[in-house]
Amino acid sequence: MSLLVLNAYVELLRCGAYVSRRDFAGLYQKVRRSAVRPSNGISVSCAQVCHAVDVACMWYWKQVQCLQRSAATTCLLRRHGTAAEMVIASRRMPFQAHAWVEVEGRVVNDRPQVRETYAVLDRL
Repeated sequence: MSLLVLNAYVELLRCGAYVSRRDFAGLYQKVRRSAVRPSNGISVSCAQVCHAVDVACMWYWKQVQCLQRSAATTCLLRRHGTAAEMVIASRRMPFQAHAWVEVEGRVVNDRPQVRETYAVLDRL
């Protein structure tokens, strides 16, 4: 599990570099290009990956926003053989953007009701 948390932390650093540079197009392409890899024989569940990202967020030196967290979670899930989708959404009043991850149509890194609050802009 500690190796998975370390991998999650490294992925947060990678995604955080895009966010720090305000290179949202680059982050978008990073997530879009990340492919689902076949399992390497080590079984890692979706819940384990999400937990590892949550733990890595606690150790991250600054607050992790939803875009960075969801991008890192999506890339890590795909690396471990899970077909994850990052969802980018917004609401009008008051305006707020949000991102989360879904696997097989189920929200995995946020509360399930998040889809009722936001209008989906894109799925990666």
